[in-house]
Amino acid sequence: MFEKKMISDKGMPQEAEQTVSCFKEGLNCTQAVLSIFGPQFGLDRENAIKIAGAFGSGMGMGETCGAVAGALMVIGLKHAKLERRSLFSRDKTEDIAREFVVRFKARNATTECRELLGCDVSTLEGLKAAKKEKHFKIRCPKFVQDAAEILEELLKQEQQSKRKGAT
Repeated sequence: MFEKKMISDKGMPQEAEQTVSCFKEGLNCTQAVLSIFGPQFGLDRENAIKIAGAFGSGMGMGETCGAVAGALMVIGLKHAKLERRSLFSRDKTEDIAREFVVRFKARNATTECRELLGCDVSTLEGLKAAKKEKHFKIRCPKFVQDAAEILEELLKQEQQSKRKGAT
């Protein structure tokens, strides 16, 4: 499922590049992440885009960055189990999600959209400022790329750990 990743000519992993490209083509940050990574775990692209539709711009309120939310959705898709007795999967899901957040904060100091953008998009004035100053076009691609790269790193590390355990 996660074979060796191709590195693009831009120097980033191929899925990260695809995610940023989807964002730049008009998907919101959450949609971009979930639509690229979700199909690997059984979520078709169309439904990924629909599900993630209301999560961009920190759920439209400047809360948790939509790219972070999309990555956490992918982690849930991969690890959450439907059986009631599967607490191990919950622990593992939460541990990986926590590690994702730690790594995202290491790169960006926060996961809060309003802090990443430098304005409060939950207010009409803040949203206007973000659009006028082109924060969504200038700042957000980096956050989308960071989320996609970190997610790829975590998924790759997990696969490598499984291989080591199998040998």
